[in-house]
Amino acid sequence: MTLVLRNGRLPGSELSYDVEISNTGTDKAVLRRMSRSTGALSSAQSTDLDGRWLVPGLWDNHVHFSQWAQNFSRLDLSDCGSAAETAALVAKHVSRVAPSNTIVGSGFRDALWADAPNRAVLDAASPSVPVVLVSGDLHCCWLNSAALVEHGFTDHPTGLLREDDCFRVVSAIGTVTDESMDAWAQTAAVNAAARGVVGIVDFEMDWNLDAWRRRIAGGSTFLRVEFGIYAAHLQRAIELGLRTGAVIAGTEGLLTVGPFKVLTDGSLNTRTALCVNEYPGLEDTPGSRGLSTVPPAELQSWMQRAVQAGIRPAVHAIGDLANSYALDAFDAVGCGGSIEHAQLLMSSDIERFAKLGIVASVQPEHAMDDRDVADRFWPGETGRAFPLASLQQAGVELAFGSDAPVAPLDPWAAIASAVGRTRGGRAPWHPEQSVSRAVALAASARGRSVVAEGDVADLAICESDPFTASVDELRRMPVAATLLNGRFTHNRL
Repeated sequence: MTLVLRNGRLPGSELSYDVEISNTGTDKAVLRRMSRSTGALSSAQSTDLDGRWLVPGLWDNHVHFSQWAQNFSRLDLSDCGSAAETAALVAKHVSRVAPSNTIVGSGFRDALWADAPNRAVLDAASPSVPVVLVSGDLHCCWLNSAALVEHGFTDHPTGLLREDDCFRVVSAIGTVTDESMDAWAQTAAVNAAARGVVGIVDFEMDWNLDAWRRRIAGGSTFLRVEFGIYAAHLQRAIELGLRTGAVIAGTEGLLTVGPFKVLTDGSLNTRTALCVNEYPGLEDTPGSRGLSTVPPAELQSWMQRAVQAGIRPAVHAIGDLANSYALDAFDAVGCGGSIEHAQLLMSSDIERFAKLGIVASVQPEHAMDDRDVADRFWPGETGRAFPLASLQQAGVELAFGSDAPVAPLDPWAAIASAVGRTRGGRAPWHPEQSVSRAVALAASARGRSVVAEGDVADLAICESDPFTASVDELRRMPVAATLLNGRFTHNRL
């Protein structure tokens, strides 16, 4: 089958092109021909783009997809400015819906609150129904007494659980029937396609192979998926012979083995990102420089084991010391891979990223979420926080993502934040670290900023030119259509 897209424009150009998409006979649709719009290309199936802009299909290179899908059914806490305000919202929810099961909320950010989260405040809001509130960065959660008992933390003094304790609770509340989860995932995939997304790297902390194989078999064919593997499942992956980049049979070419994910530190909001300098207010206390969740020697061992099996490492590192340790491990193991987040970097380590060929898998929208927290807890150091321009100028490959549900699964938000370093009308934050529209688009589209003959037919069709649109227009970019392997997954043409 051949599809012709007529009268489309490329970013930065006013010239119109006709694009022929055809199947190669190997279940791969490619851009067979591109020519100036003259009507020369003909096809029984054609669509007039009426001057809209053709861009490569977008990827989100770091998501927690099941948690993102569940987020739509959870109490939204993102606008809460204090513990008291959060508890009041919970109390209002209790009085309105009279829940009998656990109340789950998400999105609070307590780093700058004047009052600290504590179990007593939540107990007053919900004395008997368990309450679990998950932070915006996913690295801590806040429980009332009923929930603490339910999850085995009866004597916990504050109800604020961090890192591994938090992950345990988040995993427990995320356990729902396959039918419910798959329905939520289908909705989330449709929404992603409507933003021009053709693929994700799913770092859900679960055994993702079976979940995605089941979803694709059930008709969820809106996204390409590369699924991550964690330490708890590494041996299982090795025994199955899974290797990064291998396509899973029977999934229409949509499901691919992704990387091996290791978390080496925490996050900025929880003050557990591992840093060289102490956090203000925590001087001379345990954990004053953050938390090393996997010591360097152990990190190297895990990475070596994965690499020997053909599975590429993806190392979570946010603080500058964690990033330095991660680069040390890549150097020692002698492999490529990615560092996920790379939020605060020593200047010398930027050059090491380039020298070692490590991908900086970053989330530009986090710079907007974290700018005030960074100014407070990384004072005088924020010139090297989210150093996108420095990385790009050093020759480091950038790969943008959202870390959804930490930020929305929307590559246009990442592109806008990377280009403008601003949101909501605020002055740009360290604008010297902004990157061009072409660089930002390529970081969101597997290295492509323009489409070309021979490309796989993964495309987004935009109402505005991404190369000339304002930062606000980029953030709101209307997507008229999305094609995955030459078929429409979203179409408002």
